[in-house]
Amino acid sequence: MSSTSTIEKNSAPAASESLHKMDLLRFTTAGSVDDGKSTLIGRMLYDSKSIFEDQLEALERSAEITGGGEVNLANLTDGLRAEREQGITIDVAYRYFATPRRRFIIADTPGHAQYTRNMVTGASTANLALILVDARKGVSEQSKRHAYLASLLRIPHVVVCINKMDLVDFSEERYEQVRDEFMSFVPRLGLPDVTFIPVSALQGDNVVDPSENMDWYRGATLLGHLETVYIGSDFNLSEFRMPVQWVNRPGKDEFHDFRGFSGQITGGVVKVGDPVVVLPSGHRSRVKEIHTYDGNLEEAGCPRSVTLRLEDEIDITRGDVIVGEDRLPIVAQQHIAEICWMNDQPLALRKKYMLRQGTSTVQAMVSSIDHRIDMKDLGELEDPTELKLNDIGRIQFKTSKPLVYDSYRRNRMMGSFILIDPATHDTVAAGMLKEPENRMPVSVLAGPEDFVI
Repeated sequence: MSSTSTIEKNSAPAASESLHKMDLLRFTTAGSVDDGKSTLIGRMLYDSKSIFEDQLEALERSAEITGGGEVNLANLTDGLRAEREQGITIDVAYRYFATPRRRFIIADTPGHAQYTRNMVTGASTANLALILVDARKGVSEQSKRHAYLASLLRIPHVVVCINKMDLVDFSEERYEQVRDEFMSFVPRLGLPDVTFIPVSALQGDNVVDPSENMDWYRGATLLGHLETVYIGSDFNLSEFRMPVQWVNRPGKDEFHDFRGFSGQITGGVVKVGDPVVVLPSGHRSRVKEIHTYDGNLEEAGCPRSVTLRLEDEIDITRGDVIVGEDRLPIVAQQHIAEICWMNDQPLALRKKYMLRQGTSTVQAMVSSIDHRIDMKDLGELEDPTELKLNDIGRIQFKTSKPLVYDSYRRNRMMGSFILIDPATHDTVAAGMLKEPENRMPVSVLAGPEDFVI
C-alpha cells in the first residue's frame, strides 16, 4: 500500500503554500461513553485518505492489545495504552488533517463526567462542536452537559451526529425522534447554529460518502458539512485588539531605528494610519507600518500575527494591549467570570493565584463564589461553599494589576484566562470573563489614569 498523502514530492512547495492559505477549522468531539466519538474520527480520517501506511500498520499492531484481531479505527486518536485497554477516551487527542477544501484540527475529548475539564480544554479554541448521540439510547445527561458546555464556551457551530444508525435499521422515524428530543432544550441554551446528521461511524454511512442505506436523508455528509460551514464571521472583526507579545528593540545596520510591537490580532482589523490607544496606560498614537514575515501590509485582521510600528515613541511592554480608538475594551481590577475548576484541590477563597490572560500575567484572589452549575439539570446552586474538580461556577475576583479584556461573549480570545497555582505551577482553572455589572463607559478623551474602572 502506498502513502495516502495527496502531496507529491515535485509539487510540495506549491501544495504547501496552497494549504497554508486555506481556512483552518478547529472542531471538538463530545458525547457519552461508547457513543463512538473516536471511531467516527478514525472513520473520517480513513475514508478521506488522511492516514499514512505507517499509521495503518500501527492500527494493526494495536489490534493485538485490544484483542479480537480486528483493526479499531478509534485507536487513531486513543493513543494512551490505558485508553486502548479500557476502550475509552481519557485525555484530549489532537489530530491534524486536510482536504483540498480546508485544513482541520480535531480535539477528540472524553465522554466521562469526571473528564469535564478535558472537554473544556479541547473546546476552548473550537469553531465547531461535534456532539454524538447514540440512536438507540437517545439524548443522555451527558448530551445535555456537552450542549451546555458548547453554549457556555460560545462555540459558534454545533453538529449533532446521531450515530449507530445501523443498529436501528437506519430508521428515519428514530432519527427524527432523537433530533426532536435534542431540539427540545436547544432554545434555552441559545445555540446559534445546530445541524443534525444521521451516521454510522462503524460502517461509514454519511461520514465521508453519502449513505445508500439512508436515501431519505438529503443533507450533506459530515465531512461535506465540515468543509463548507462558514467560519468567516466567527471572529470579532469590528473591534481592533492586539495584545503585545514581544517588543522589537532597535538593532544594528538597517534596523538601528526599528522599534515594533509584535503579537496576534485577537479582534478587528487595523490599517496603516489608524489611530490607536495603548492600554492600560491610555497613550495614543497612529499605526506607521504593519510588518509580517512575508512583507509589509496596508491592513491586517484577526487572527493574523503582525508587528506594528507606531508614529510616536511610547513605553509599551509585553502584556499591554493596542486597540482601536473607538469601542474600547474593559480595563478593570474587579472581575466576574465563569470558571471550570480543574484541580484535585478545591478552589480556596482569598488564596493568591496567578492569572494568565492573553500575554498578561498578574496575581489574582477570588473573593466569592456566586453559584455552581448542577450538571444534572443545568440549574444554578446559589452560594456554594467550594468548587471541586470538574465543577463549573461563577466567581468574583480581583487582580493586582488592571486587566484589559472584552467579555468572553463578545470576544472569546480577549475574554478567556487560566488560573495557576504559584506553589505547584499547575493550571487549576479555565475561565471566561463577563461584562462588569456596573461598568462605566470610558471616553477616548480621558487621561491614562481614568481608564481603570
